[in-house]
Amino acid sequence: MSEKIPVKNVTPPGQVQSYDLYAKRDKIHTRSYQGFFRNVRLIGVGLLFLLYFGTAWLDWGGRQAVLFDLPARQFHIFSATFQPEDFFLLSFLLIICAFGLFFITVFAGRIWCGYTCPQTVWTWIFMWAEKVTEGERNARIKLDKQPMNVNKLARRTAKHSIWLSVSVITALTFVGYFTPIRELVPDTFTLQISGWALFWVFFFTMATYINAGWLREQVCFYMCPYGRFQSVMFDKDTLIVAYDPRRGEQRGPRKKGVEPAAVGLGDCVDCHMCVQVCPTGIDIRDGLQYECIQCAACVDACDEVMDKMDYPRGLISYTTEHNLSGEKTQVIRPRLLGYGAALAIMIGLFIVTVNSLSEVSLDVQRDRNVLFREARGGDIENVYIVRIFNKAQQERTFDLSIEGHPELEMNLPDNRLTVEANGHLQLPVNVQLDPAFLESTNMPVNFRVTAEDDPEVTTLSESRFMGPNLR
Repeated sequence: MSEKIPVKNVTPPGQVQSYDLYAKRDKIHTRSYQGFFRNVRLIGVGLLFLLYFGTAWLDWGGRQAVLFDLPARQFHIFSATFQPEDFFLLSFLLIICAFGLFFITVFAGRIWCGYTCPQTVWTWIFMWAEKVTEGERNARIKLDKQPMNVNKLARRTAKHSIWLSVSVITALTFVGYFTPIRELVPDTFTLQISGWALFWVFFFTMATYINAGWLREQVCFYMCPYGRFQSVMFDKDTLIVAYDPRRGEQRGPRKKGVEPAAVGLGDCVDCHMCVQVCPTGIDIRDGLQYECIQCAACVDACDEVMDKMDYPRGLISYTTEHNLSGEKTQVIRPRLLGYGAALAIMIGLFIVTVNSLSEVSLDVQRDRNVLFREARGGDIENVYIVRIFNKAQQERTFDLSIEGHPELEMNLPDNRLTVEANGHLQLPVNVQLDPAFLESTNMPVNFRVTAEDDPEVTTLSESRFMGPNLR
């Protein structure tokens, strides 16, 4: 029997360290600031809010302009109406959005996150609600440390009331794109709302309230995949928000009017304003970090301090790693050209595809109860269920015909079928054929509908004509 290998514990006493993998979140209190990029964000957010909240209330041709009517399986976007068979366009559109995001990331980093991401936009709104109810940064920090009292309770109640109001309005608007909003809103406040609509309103209210009110930057850190793969998209020519250490170091406080070189310091006065205005709580002076959403709040705050010190702006700015190292930035580069070309091609194909969609769709299904039957006179008869969808904004009359063999006959009182605007018509169609003309037991046939007022509005649907084996 072999001897045991001797093991000696060499860990120095008192040197064992433990790390909490689930550390409690440190609440971030941001300071108010002014600046160019803040104004740009406010204008952009205002336009996006007008688009999001206003579009749901627009009327178009006697109906809601944008309405995704799931029960009717119709998706109305202004003058266009899409059916479930057009669902591939959504996938097409999502691919375009993905490549658009790749393109803008290679060019300007996470500018989407800082200016137009819903998580960022709604977080800024909730932070504004905090400021108007609880005061500025120092007042909020002081309020957090106070025990609960009447003043604190009143301010917190006011804050959460605004949060919930914004969340409810956001949820109602979102659900209003799937349920007519002019009916949804009064039904909600009169408690006549349907169960499913109530569920989704509650769900999106809570999602908005929790994400923008409580989680905030945690969504960006741990839930959003974009921040994780941004490093793959970045290169040294990508536009980023960065601190210039060549100009800023060494940091240190000084009086206004003092030349930095005279006291052996850089332009950075170490005021921490860039940290205090950051919604993710990082120090941009530590270099490029995945937590940075490129909102440029630190740029505005630093420029304001530089103005007060009579120093030139741009200590923190939109720049590139090549610029920071003293090299020339190459704006036009192969990766950017590749994403741009792919994006342009896909947008062009998408436009062509949408323009080529017919204003009528046709769905034909065979009767599954019986393959075929013998009609009077000895003809072979197949039964089909024909559905005609009129995607136009006006009522139309269509001609229904069958192709495949000249002897095929449809038993219809009238093959001129009228379908209302954005409506559909379903009817059974009996098709007969003399067995002498039956080419096989499974013969291909095509049903075709054509608009009477415009012969170019036409489409067909393939099916099969079944018959007995005559051999």
